[in-house]
Amino acid sequence: MDVSEAIRKRRSIRKYQARKVENDKIERVLEAGRLAPSAKNLQEWRFIVVRDDGRRRRLAEAAKGQTFVGEAPVVIAACATMTDYVMTCGQLTYPINLAIAVEHMVLQAVAEGLGTCWIGAFYEEEVKKVLNIPPEVRAVALLPLGYPDESPVSSPRKKMEEIIAFETWK
Repeated sequence: MDVSEAIRKRRSIRKYQARKVENDKIERVLEAGRLAPSAKNLQEWRFIVVRDDGRRRRLAEAAKGQTFVGEAPVVIAACATMTDYVMTCGQLTYPINLAIAVEHMVLQAVAEGLGTCWIGAFYEEEVKKVLNIPPEVRAVALLPLGYPDESPVSSPRKKMEEIIAFETWK
């Protein structure tokens, strides 16, 4: 599958088969995140792979009770180890770098026949307790991962002319 096809096929999956995800597929998803670019090549990410049923259920509770998080056979917690570096443009690097890495993993998951759903609706301190994440590290995203048990239709997107300008803001 080429990247354009993966982008077009990607959906937020909230229902997963009970089927186990093979280690080689998980490794390729993680490798996609590892290879992502980052500002100053900081690579300030750490990914925690969670398979344990009880721990996944606790993550679902920390994710505002979104039960599908715990029903996915795997949850990857994306964390940032350096949170104070600011780019010249004034933006913190870690949310951007983690977003790029997680989206690389999302697209690789699609190519592997897997589904994901980017989760930012969670209580960080609860997630940190469940996963024993040190206080100085930020939990940025949760990524349930598994074989989809649903085929959602694509969400509407704005037309190109609504989002694109050439040369200056118009």
